[in-house]
Formats: sequence, structure tokens, C-alpha cells
Amino acid sequence: MTKTKTLATSLLSLSAAAILALVGTTSANAAPAKDIDSSGVAVSSHVASDNGAADYWTPERMKNAKSGDILASKALDRSRLLNLGKAPVTEAPGALSSVEGQQASTDSKAINLKTNQSETPVKHIGKIFFTLGGANYVCSGNSVTAANKSTVSTAGHCVNEGPGAYATNFVFVPAYLNGSAPYGKWTARALYSPTQWASNGNMQYDTAFAVMNTLNGQRLADVVGSSGVQFNAARGLSYKSFGYPAAPPFNGESLKSCSGTATNDPYNPQFATQGIPCNMTGGSSGGPWFIGNSSGGYQNSINSYGYGSNSNTMYGPYWGSVIQSTYTTAAAS
Repeated sequence: MTKTKTLATSLLSLSAAAILALVGTTSANAAPAKDIDSSGVAVSSHVASDNGAADYWTPERMKNAKSGDILASKALDRSRLLNLGKAPVTEAPGALSSVEGQQASTDSKAINLKTNQSETPVKHIGKIFFTLGGANYVCSGNSVTAANKSTVSTAGHCVNEGPGAYATNFVFVPAYLNGSAPYGKWTARALYSPTQWASNGNMQYDTAFAVMNTLNGQRLADVVGSSGVQFNAARGLSYKSFGYPAAPPFNGESLKSCSGTATNDPYNPQFATQGIPCNMTGGSSGGPWFIGNSSGGYQNSINSYGYGSNSNTMYGPYWGSVIQSTYTTAAAS
């Protein structure tokens, strides 16, 4: 995700270097992936071989991981060039679809807070760490309801270069705070994204889902709970988004949030995305958007991109039938 506080004359004239997003791209070779046809929509998947990923992420590596803006900004620039002047791809209208979440198990674990916390840690929201092209990155994610009780939502650019390689050393750290992992580091066993993202890096579909391994014999949602999800909802809803912005002026060590009513992206309408008032920076990519004013609502999008290093609007993809199909495939795996 990326943001902008001062938009000079025309955003469309911004250079590639001026466009900031939440995760960077690299020149790594594409990893093996397969396309799965789910309800007529192609889904790209990658089996993760991340044995040892939890141990890989030492406190020092987590602290030094790059904020995701590098990848997202490159993906945004590529997508703008490839889709300049094009109308958004029109999906067949889908019926409103909602899936209820799951409450977390009760526990007596106390999470120490700092006085300058913007948000108290939320059990099902966390940081994502991964390696892409030999570099370590950080994004945000959320545990979402699924039959496998092990599914995490994030941005497409936090999982796959779009197009290009899939991430390795992928871990989800729920309720992360100041370097702590109160509910452990959950490694991925599979990564899923729309083929439109994995093959073309189309910002219209910048969403992905990771299916996590069990940890200490437990499934993710049984430990931290999961959010309900909703697809094919009305546009222009009010949202509250969460994330761990790591690029200045933030440090990525605590959870932040933004709230507002969504409006269409006026600069790149071909993406069919919506934006809310928000100054979160790189590292918050993939953080969840909830309908309403709390983390208890249905998740309906993710932090994807903004314009410029001081952006004051965060844009997220519309969760229609294509992203729903990716979710359905991941949740059933």
C-alpha cells in the first residue's frame, strides 16, 4: 500500500519513482505455480516449502525487513502502463455473499501496551514477513474464516511479484507488538492469488490468501479467531482499515488504523478500486478493511496502494467474484 498527502498538479504525471506502494518487486525467476479453475475463474497457487521459516525470522531480521512499498509501487507502475486508458474489466455481477467469522479461544495472555499505541493489538490481525528475490519484506494480514481454519488474507503483492516469483519464508505473526509474537509465528503451506494478479499484476485484483500450517497441533483460527468476509457488496461503504505501517514516519512496531467512506480512484479508474482517507505507509499493505467502524465487521478489501510518499488516501481492490473465487479455493484447501 502507498499513500499521498500532497498531490501536485496531475498524479498521472508522477514518475515511477514517485509512486509508492506497499511491497517491492525484484527480478527473481518465477517459481512453479499452477492454475486452478474454480467456478470458471482461474486461480494461481503455489505450494510453500517453508520448513524453518519461523526460525529464519529472528528479531533482527524482522526489525530490518523492508516495508512492502517497494513491491507495490513497481506493481502499480507496471499496471498503470499496461492498463492506461483501458476501462475496468467488468465482472459478471455476483450475488452478495457473506461468511461469518469465528471467535478466538479464550486465554489469559496479556499483551503489554505502550502509551502511544494507536490501536490495541487485535488477535486475528498481524504482520506478515517474507522473502522475495533475496530480500526480506514486511506486510500486514488477517485471519479470515475458512473451512480449514488456517487462512490469512493479504495483498497480492505480498505473495507474488505480479507477475513473477512467489514469496518464500512466509510467516504470519498475529497481534505483533514491538517485536513480540504472543501467538507464535505461523508458516505457510500454500499461497493463492487471482491469475489476473499472478500473471499480469493487475491492481484490480491485488489480493491473496495464504493457508498456514498448524502450530503446536492447533489451527490458526482456533487460537486467534477469524474475521467474516463479504463479497460483491455495494460500493461507497464506510470502512475501518488496519495495518502495520513501517515506512516513515511509522516504524511498523504497532497496529494503526484508518476510517472513512470509500470513493473511486479518480486517477486510475481502470483499476476499479476504492480509497479511504488514510496516511498509513509501506508495511501496512495487505491489512484488512472492515465494513463499519471496528475490527468486528466483515472484511471486504485490503490496503493496496496510494500515490506518493505522503499520500493521504489508501486504495483497496473491490472484492467481487474473481477474488471470491480465490478465497473459496484457498479456504477449502
